[in-house]
Amino acid sequence: MSKYSPLWEYVQKKGSHSLKLTFQEIQDIVGIPIDHSFLKYKKELMKYGYQVGKISMKEQSVIFDKIE
Repeated sequence: MSKYSPLWEYVQKKGSHSLKLTFQEIQDIVGIPIDHSFLKYKKELMKYGYQVGKISMKEQSVIFDKIE
C-alpha cells in the first residue's frame, strides 16, 4: 500500500470528472505533507481511473482528472 493510497481512494470515491484539492486538503487526507515524492507516486492514480492534470505551486493545489 502506497503512502498516497488514501488520497487515490478519496479521489476515486468522489467520482468527479475533475477534482481540485489544495495541498492542505491532501495533507489532511493522507496525514503527511505533500512533497516531491508525490511526482513519483502520482502514476499509481491511473489504477483508480484518474490522472494528475495540473499541479499549481502558486495556488498550492492539484487537479485530478478522470481518465476517459
